[in-house]
Amino acid sequence: MIRNIVFAVIIATFAGGAAFAQETCESKAVGKDGKALAGAAKTSFMKKCMADSCATKAVSSEGKPLSGAAKNSFMAKCEKGA
Repeated sequence: MIRNIVFAVIIATFAGGAAFAQETCESKAVGKDGKALAGAAKTSFMKKCMADSCATKAVSSEGKPLSGAAKNSFMAKCEKGA
């Protein structure tokens, strides 16, 4: 019985660790010296990071890349975080 509980706890720990491993743009905003970015450097980094992450998600329901007004609308909404 205890062996099953220990096994379940170990599995839950690994599953939880994978969920926390996903990085956000905010957590990636670190300079070469390891310190958090601030001011214009952080703003620039965040804008580029959001654009990059949104560009990979800009696909239609058929799996084709969006283009034109549909892509512009999607990118604006995605970059705002909505």
